[in-house]
Amino acid sequence: MLDLDIPAPAPRVIAGIKGDWEMVIGMEVHAQVASAAKLFSGASTAFGAEPNASVSFVDAAMPGMLPVLNGYCVEQAVRTGLGLKARINLVSAFDRKNYFYPDLPQGYQISQLYHPLVGEGEVMVEMPGGAVRRVRIERIHLEQDAGKSIHDMDPALSFVDLNRTGVALMEIVSRPDIRGPEEAAAYLAKLRQILRYLGTCDGNMQNGNLRADVNVSVCRPGAYAAWLAGDRAALGTRCEIKNMNSMRFIQQAIEYEARRQIAILEDGGAVVQETRLYDPDRGETRSMRSKEEAHDYRYFPDPDLLPLELDQAWVDAIAAGLPELPDAKRARFVADYGITPYDAAVLTAEVEAAAYFEAVARGRDGKQAANWVINELFGRLNKEGREIGASPVSAAQLGGLLDLLAAGTISGKIAKELFEILWTEGGDPADIVRARGMEQVTDSAEIEAAVARAVAENPAQAEKARANPKLAGWFVGQVMKATGGKANPQTVNALVARALGL
Repeated sequence: MLDLDIPAPAPRVIAGIKGDWEMVIGMEVHAQVASAAKLFSGASTAFGAEPNASVSFVDAAMPGMLPVLNGYCVEQAVRTGLGLKARINLVSAFDRKNYFYPDLPQGYQISQLYHPLVGEGEVMVEMPGGAVRRVRIERIHLEQDAGKSIHDMDPALSFVDLNRTGVALMEIVSRPDIRGPEEAAAYLAKLRQILRYLGTCDGNMQNGNLRADVNVSVCRPGAYAAWLAGDRAALGTRCEIKNMNSMRFIQQAIEYEARRQIAILEDGGAVVQETRLYDPDRGETRSMRSKEEAHDYRYFPDPDLLPLELDQAWVDAIAAGLPELPDAKRARFVADYGITPYDAAVLTAEVEAAAYFEAVARGRDGKQAANWVINELFGRLNKEGREIGASPVSAAQLGGLLDLLAAGTISGKIAKELFEILWTEGGDPADIVRARGMEQVTDSAEIEAAVARAVAENPAQAEKARANPKLAGWFVGQVMKATGGKANPQTVNALVARALGL
């Protein structure tokens, strides 16, 4: 029975030929545990190794080899569960999931079906417009990954790379609380963000370290509410879209699959429960195989592994060491630095960006720091396709620039020129300003002389400005140009107004 005190999310309604339909979506996210070694062996998990170079005798299922559980992977899964406000099961157990793949040497996968390590949790998902959705987590279990079959290296042969075999995965299973493609992408993005903050998964979808199986079904309006109230037969038959590793493709696949099912149902047919693949080139899902149930895999307790028993004090110690998570950090940035919720969301989207901003903003004007990090730094990073970790301008350098700006040593225009120098050449901001004579001109006499020259040389423009004070800005620009942008803008404005008698 589901908790009825949790507000149901607003459905995404699709108009069919014979009436409206709603989507119901659940996701099984496979997150590779951030660990140097595999789940049951000491083989490396480093990406990019030569094929079959990171394979131990255990991974290759050589006779007589027994699995030895990697305790750090357990710790990482517990940390993930705590970060998702989930129940940690002090007693869990591993099972064998039996099936044949050429890249699964054992002929079975060690997983957790009956007694998972982590129980129910939740992910709070922010949607455009300020709406917040709660997606409940049903369970998180540890399991080992399979290898990789390669079919495009030879027209007549397939190759097997076992480097991924035995890599630890956390399968994070949601309840069917997601009601549309946009929510699905937002949920996965938020989950990825939390995992990266926790340091339990790097979230690299391109390398396959985070991928999702998406379960999609459709129903008539009101059926989901009936299911929430306990009618287990209210929802439609689901189909699973396998191994999705792109937010954009996930949305496209859900949209196509929902409309495919609606067309079948409105034509009088029945949706067949099956596993499907998404073809992004054709924008459609295709049948892969009939959907297996648990009994098809002949699960049974793994005889080589004892039940896993955890100590509550050990779990509490992990909980005490959790880092500040995105929602808490976002709220603190708004409170401590006086920035807008939108800017705080941008700055906390990635854990590295949040750390960079805080290093810049600490002890300085938070709003100014946010403006420079978001507009200047992020803008330049995006333009050049760089990650924050590859920024040529360090947080210390940008902080030094802001210190010079706050002290009136440089103007805003000069600050942007200084940022460009730091980006392309590096160096200490203060040293650069001194060496290149970039200090702001604050000498009133020098600025006043430049103002007097500008007014004397442009009498007609001066008369227009006296008649319309808004035109005085033209003289401000002339003075800034004459001083190479070094004049203090506030002083220039005041002296121009005085010279024109405004």
